Amino acid sequence: MLALLLAGVTALSATEEKSVLMLVTGADKMTNGEPTGLWLEEFAVPYKAFVDAGYTITVVTPKGGAAPIDPRSKPTPDQAAAWKEAAQLLSKTTPLPMVSAEEFNAIFIPGGHGVMFDLAQDPAAAKLIQEFDAQGKPIAAVCHGPAALVKVVRKDGTPLVAGRKMAAFTDAEERAVKLDKEMPFLLETRLRELGATVETRDNFTVHAVRDGNLITGQNPASSAATSKLLIEALSEEKK
Repeated sequence: MLALLLAGVTALSATEEKSVLMLVTGADKMTNGEPTGLWLEEFAVPYKAFVDAGYTITVVTPKGGAAPIDPRSKPTPDQAAAWKEAAQLLSKTTPLPMVSAEEFNAIFIPGGHGVMFDLAQDPAAAKLIQEFDAQGKPIAAVCHGPAALVKVVRKDGTPLVAGRKMAAFTDAEERAVKLDKEMPFLLETRLRELGATVETRDNFTVHAVRDGNLITGQNPASSAATSKLLIEALSEEKK
């Protein structure tokens, strides 16, 4: 009995601490050998927004250790200064198997093409995201981050994204950056095949969508808008 009470106190404390789990790619190469990884802006901008809103952050990758950063997302000197704390946190991430959804208020998945090569096919990542959904907790992802959702099913076996309004890196944007031929699949197309209603805007313009506990953004420029929607969703839960 005492053990059960202590477990309840621990779970309550974790919720009261206001914590967000950030699930990040660990893939540093595409199948053609070209470097890839996390798109830094999509981590750093939401990270600062969450911290400023009073949330503690835990960062996980499939195997832990340093998270690879896509060299194409190299920050400007001003961005590097503003994102220093976030970048330091990426140098030592927690292995994904060491966390559970019960410990956090929400999960946020930044993109970078790396997600297409590991999280999109990772059973452990899919199971973790399913746990957040089963507990009714917000799930947010931006740009290629929604690729981590394609293998996730709800408790009834239907795809998590089926029947949901979403945003994600579009097929047109993939072609614009000339990486459509290098991807294992086109994200917008795959989400539509799974039954999602993908809302798109002009290439590289800000666009974020909320449908219940699912929050998604279209591209790097949408990082702030996506994190804002997540913070709003978390504020509603507290009320």
